[in-house]
Amino acid sequence: MEETIDAASTNTEILSIPDPATLASVLTEGVKNTIGDSRVKVTYEPEYVPAVPPAMPDIPLEQLAGMIKATVKVEVLDGNIAYLKIQHIIGEEMAQKVGPLLLEYIWDKVLPTSAMILDFRSAVSGELSGIPYIVSYYTDSEPLIHIDSVYDRPSDITTELWSMPTLLGKRYGTSKPLIILTSKNTLGVAEDVAYCLKNLRRATIVGENTAGGTVKIDKIKVGDTDFYVSVPVAKSINPITGKSWEIDGVAPDVEVPEEDALETAIAIIELRAELPKLVQAAAALV
Repeated sequence: MEETIDAASTNTEILSIPDPATLASVLTEGVKNTIGDSRVKVTYEPEYVPAVPPAMPDIPLEQLAGMIKATVKVEVLDGNIAYLKIQHIIGEEMAQKVGPLLLEYIWDKVLPTSAMILDFRSAVSGELSGIPYIVSYYTDSEPLIHIDSVYDRPSDITTELWSMPTLLGKRYGTSKPLIILTSKNTLGVAEDVAYCLKNLRRATIVGENTAGGTVKIDKIKVGDTDFYVSVPVAKSINPITGKSWEIDGVAPDVEVPEEDALETAIAIIELRAELPKLVQAAAALV
């Protein structure tokens, strides 16, 4: 990146571009072509104000329930198949606060089902601390499983994420089919959850290759200007594969256009339900 910046600083043709937004776009393309990382972006934002993580607000439970319903769609489909569409993966603090509501409005409805579909096609945000919560509901309480390792560059610290021995409510278990729907827009923490469950051989991924984002992005101001460089500052390393889903994304087990993913997932679940009968019939014929 330093070499790219040095080269750009001597390119007077680029730096003479009068429109700052156009200049930012040109610089972004130059960086992408040089370092091959689509997550690194140059932007021009004269009105940018650094975001400060808000404290957990003291919101009435009724309002929290409305927020949950707005970000999570829950439905039981024909064939006793649970369908959960998740747009944002909440973190540990929020999960602790709204736990009873999650059970009442979501989990108690899907727990008795015979198979589940998690729809991450529109999931573009989430909290790192939410990864163990979701994964743990689809694993056993013992033995504990090393789910992920996240290296944070600024602090030079690697944090290991493990499955949780106790959860609010019952686990969905490890025997019932679980399918995760993905699209090219599936981003960040949702990609991590999908990659973890895929490599634990607990979930089948159906849909499109995911975006290939990151678990953490920092926006760095360029000198005394209104230009900013967005740079990934953390890296997820899966303990099973020894690799990361970042940049390349999570490859589906069954690749179909995102609009066909739900129908395909239902067909897969129905086929799996019929397999024991087919095997039994074949054995009887033999």
